[in-house]
Amino acid sequence: MFFPYLFNLTFQTIQPLLLRSMRIAVNAIFLQKDRLEGYGHYANEVLSRIVKQHPEHEFIFVFDRSFDRQFIYASNVKAIIVPPPARHPLAFFYWYNVKTPAALRPYKVDAWLQPYGFCSLSTRIPQVLIVHDLAFIHFPKFIPWYHRRYYQLFTKKFLVKAKSIVAVSEFTKQDIINRYKIPGRKISVVSGAAREHFVPFSWFEREEVKESFADGREYFLFTGGIHPRKNLMNLLKAFSLFKKRQQSNMKLLVAGRLAWDYEDILTKLNSYRYRDDVVLLDHLPDDQLARITASAYALVYPSFFEGFGLPIIEAMQAEVPVITSNTSSMPETGGDAALYADPSDPTAIAKHMMDLYKDESLRYSLIAAGKEQAAKFSWDKAADALWQNITNAAR
Repeated sequence: MFFPYLFNLTFQTIQPLLLRSMRIAVNAIFLQKDRLEGYGHYANEVLSRIVKQHPEHEFIFVFDRSFDRQFIYASNVKAIIVPPPARHPLAFFYWYNVKTPAALRPYKVDAWLQPYGFCSLSTRIPQVLIVHDLAFIHFPKFIPWYHRRYYQLFTKKFLVKAKSIVAVSEFTKQDIINRYKIPGRKISVVSGAAREHFVPFSWFEREEVKESFADGREYFLFTGGIHPRKNLMNLLKAFSLFKKRQQSNMKLLVAGRLAWDYEDILTKLNSYRYRDDVVLLDHLPDDQLARITASAYALVYPSFFEGFGLPIIEAMQAEVPVITSNTSSMPETGGDAALYADPSDPTAIAKHMMDLYKDESLRYSLIAAGKEQAAKFSWDKAADALWQNITNAAR
């Protein structure tokens, strides 16, 4: 008689937690229209699904400035604005530890999702912390010193403070464990996926895009912000080697905003021998980027370091072959469906560009393998896994 009684008592204890609606706070400061990029795309994809799949729960989206209504995904989202804008270290500390905990106090939230690698050190709310990478450790010179110092001072504290940690790749999880000795059981891997509008194009559609952006020629594509870690300089060197050896009229399209420390790249590009064959497109709306991607001869993504590398699987889903780096998470993301090169070696990058150009069978085999690799990742599965982390933290 005792055990059934104990089971019934335990169930009665946890049943209110299982049935009652929860109130989840969400740090939404990087959900900015036309400025999502990696962190923002990940947050947008998983949050839009979670909110719609769980209408019985309330979500408090906390912005640090005015926001676009497209990020209020359903009627169970309440948006609040908590100034000042958190875009530099002093503002980070004040926003996360003073202003936002005070603003959330009246709402009595059950958990707080932190999608951008920082969390509050002052709140008692259980927090789920998403970590994309530890690039500031591996390539500190590529990060402004004041941001780097903030990471150095507080990252370990964030990891300890968080109730649950989500890493976007197995590489990032192991990096956290190795660098900070955080128990592996505290860290879940929840990878991103290709966005749904990255799809293959017909021959006619591809020709139309090439006419619009590349004078009707085939082109290699680079996507990502223009800053040193993305390694555009070595890609330009590789493209120069490719042009010299193949005597091809192919172009290189660069789709990405000017981020930081880009002045040297632009200066050198002015005197670049093949300047007329390099097209700078700046930041593109998502639908435009999907068109540019689907029409490329290949994506060349030679970043020095990535926590996951969304452009890799988005190109694969659009049936575009990929050349990328053999470092950090990129072999994990690309699997057996990409060509890998040392990002510090332009000759190695150029060799793969020439291999694709000369060997159509190689190109088509990579396209087929890429479709299978991209299908392994799912935003729906990512949203379910992240929701499990949130509910575990809340309970």
